[in-house]
Amino acid sequence: MTDYDVLRVFCAPNGGYGNELGVVREGSVLPDRDERQAFAAKLGFSETVFVDDPERGIIDIYTPSVRLPFAGYPCVGAAWLLDVPELVTPAGVVGTRLDGEFSWIEARAEWAAPRTFRQYGTAAEVDDLTVPPPGEWVYAWAWEDEAAGRVRARGFPGRGDGVEEDEATGAAARQLTAALGRALNIVQGAGSQILTAPQPGDWVEIGGRVFLER
Repeated sequence: MTDYDVLRVFCAPNGGYGNELGVVREGSVLPDRDERQAFAAKLGFSETVFVDDPERGIIDIYTPSVRLPFAGYPCVGAAWLLDVPELVTPAGVVGTRLDGEFSWIEARAEWAAPRTFRQYGTAAEVDDLTVPPPGEWVYAWAWEDEAAGRVRARGFPGRGDGVEEDEATGAAARQLTAALGRALNIVQGAGSQILTAPQPGDWVEIGGRVFLER
């Protein structure tokens, strides 16, 4: 069995919740893309990261069904684990920093795959949603406190690969931040917390707590 770590990314203030992320620190043990895809499917996490160069921060990201040029929460987790100034992804170079209990990355909204954003009137409506059928990648959200930038959100990948709901989705949070043009404090899924802040030049910072689960 290939060795891998499990992180929880975008945890709540009490250390709970967060999205599980698989990280294969020695990516060279599975150099072939088909092997990596099969291993990611076997693990079943929303995303799995393969580290190809820990010193330069070169990483490769997979869902159980597809390879991704970029994804938010895997980069936040990898930035915390590798503690490097940047990550190199197929989409581009991602700036990183650690600030107290938060791990931050800086990336462009257009690097993420398209999603369908659905705004609801209240957080309770988002809480009551059922998982939609496979098809679109749906990010459902509502203001909890618009003046304070607090958002309630849930993410439904719609890929039909066994991941019905994504507990914490950095890429979608970044796209929403870019669309709204303001910093956000997002509670997604069962209770994960995602912080965002727009930056000059169409860049967006996104941050969260990371814990090593095993």
